[in-house]
Amino acid sequence: MATPNSPLHWPPEAAQYPDESVRAFAAPGSNLVLDFHGDPATAGLAVFSDGNHHMALEASVRAFLNANPDVGDVFYTTTPPAPLVDALKGDGLVLGNLRISRKPDVFIGPGNILDGLVEAGFIVQHVPFAESRGNVILVRKGNPKDIISVADLLSDDVTVACSNPVTEKASFAVYAEAAGGLAREAGADGNAVVSKLSTAGPKTVHSQIIHHREVPELIGAGHADAAVIYYHLALRYTRIFPDIFELVDIGGVLSGERSPANPTTRYHIGVVADGGKWGEHFVSFMQSNTVQQLYEEHGLLPLC
Repeated sequence: MATPNSPLHWPPEAAQYPDESVRAFAAPGSNLVLDFHGDPATAGLAVFSDGNHHMALEASVRAFLNANPDVGDVFYTTTPPAPLVDALKGDGLVLGNLRISRKPDVFIGPGNILDGLVEAGFIVQHVPFAESRGNVILVRKGNPKDIISVADLLSDDVTVACSNPVTEKASFAVYAEAAGGLAREAGADGNAVVSKLSTAGPKTVHSQIIHHREVPELIGAGHADAAVIYYHLALRYTRIFPDIFELVDIGGVLSGERSPANPTTRYHIGVVADGGKWGEHFVSFMQSNTVQQLYEEHGLLPLC
């Protein structure tokens, strides 16, 4: 089992992995880029996507590339949607000292984000293709604070981690709704739980910009004890770091009898402009049985 303060060693993620002749400069804490994948200069397809379903998207992009090798490579992102919208409307993205000017052929994100892109004239239409199953609580292996419900997050000896209410409004809104609603359903003070999640302080730590990487790092390093988080994210963490994390069911996610107080999120997809050579093909592929099965394997609900 990893000890607190040890950085998480994330597995590689890409549509295709570079061979050994490609030099790597990544190291935990230095020049490590986790949510930009592939070669933006040569890829036949570029996809901008929100990030919390990154594990299922990775498998789907790889399957698409295997079925369509002429694409060469897929450059795709898995970050919060707001900076991706800004990059589409503006002059690209900056990662430290690296600038990426590649624009997307396809955009994936919550429906309201893609509605905005329709209004702005970047896409014509979009469709939902997958949905989350709800939210659970992520804790360290062994659950040392014995957290079994949302109400336990109010304890004075529990420090919570949460996505940032300013830089990741979409995910924070989901987590706050789940925490508050499930607390009230159990007869606890829902407003107090939401207030604790909302206000950074000694017992609340917010991510800076990408909570699906930062929140597990905070818990793994011992800076926080628990986080309300999408089930499929918690499932991913327990699969790739089984000696570090476990999840606590809340609101009936594991039983399949999810409480209405435990909200879900739908993921939409649309072609940007003319989509280039492969955009339309990719949107169709993301609605295929192959992708639907992959998303289900990673803890999400298929919609097509």
